[in-house]
Amino acid sequence: MDAKVTLSFDAAIIEKAKKYADSQGISLSRLTEVLLRKATFGGYTNIEDIPVSDWVTMISEGDSTYAKPKKRKALKDEYFNNKK
Repeated sequence: MDAKVTLSFDAAIIEKAKKYADSQGISLSRLTEVLLRKATFGGYTNIEDIPVSDWVTMISEGDSTYAKPKKRKALKDEYFNNKK
């Protein structure tokens, strides 16, 4: 069963992704689904292990980087330090 979802991306990325999907004979929606399927059903324990990053690099402006989320205390400290 298909479901609709709204996502926001950089406009340049969308254009490159559309061209890439078209060159593969698929829609942008289907390309996104394939990437999400690989990410969620591949049995990967770390996002860096997912070969999807190779695909993302092909359609983006450069290498993808993923930062670990900050801990709550670090976010709180950063917030209060910026308020000064």
